[in-house]
Amino acid sequence: MKRLSPMLLAAIGVLFVAFAAMAQPDAKEIVRKADEHLRGQTNKAEMTMRLERPDWSREISMKSWAKGTQQALILITAPARDEGTTFLKRGNEVWNWVPAVEKVIKIPPSMMMQSWMGSDFTNDDLVKESSIVEDYQHTLLGDTTIADRDCWKIQMIPKEEAAVVWGKVLLWVDKQDDLQLRVEYFDEDEELINVMEMSDIKMMGGRLIPARMEMSPVDEPGNKTILTYQSLDFNIKIKDNFFSEQNMKRVR
Repeated sequence: MKRLSPMLLAAIGVLFVAFAAMAQPDAKEIVRKADEHLRGQTNKAEMTMRLERPDWSREISMKSWAKGTQQALILITAPARDEGTTFLKRGNEVWNWVPAVEKVIKIPPSMMMQSWMGSDFTNDDLVKESSIVEDYQHTLLGDTTIADRDCWKIQMIPKEEAAVVWGKVLLWVDKQDDLQLRVEYFDEDEELINVMEMSDIKMMGGRLIPARMEMSPVDEPGNKTILTYQSLDFNIKIKDNFFSEQNMKRVR
């Protein structure tokens, strides 16, 4: 039996590497599909956010509207002291309407890392000023299992020019249904700061989604914020002028 020549062996090796690369999914495409699955072209939602601390808790109710990745509006509906407060995102700019003082406040990029409504979510988390698809370099680290679901584990490092508050993000995405199931947020020194876990997977708006998101700061045991969807509709008609400073003051 003839032995294969070194050149032929090398060619076969190159083919194996090429086929393996073709078999590996693209990390950015996995993130894009997961992001689009939860956004749609447009969406409208009703949610409650529960802040839990070792010695107290409180709940905030809200409505939200979003169109693509560039426009979003959030309306606080309860408790009474915060009712009517709104947050507006257009492009890379974010505003807050405070009815108690009848004033629109522009939120500067330097405040995107700060707590949103006293919760464990940041301003950036809620209005998504940064794009998990376009503002990061994505690397597929492998796969694992979360709650009996096979998931991809993806590392996201911010691009140099991106206005991103995190130094690194690790994301776990369900292979079958494009669901984000876990996110770990690291600072610029690669220290783990927050962990978000998604659960209570159910059909809403014709899509399978995790209806419960729990954010926990690593260095504050007993603190967590739970965001729960009551309703979520996708691809509804929303005009661009809905996302205006004028509408912040009258939306209900």
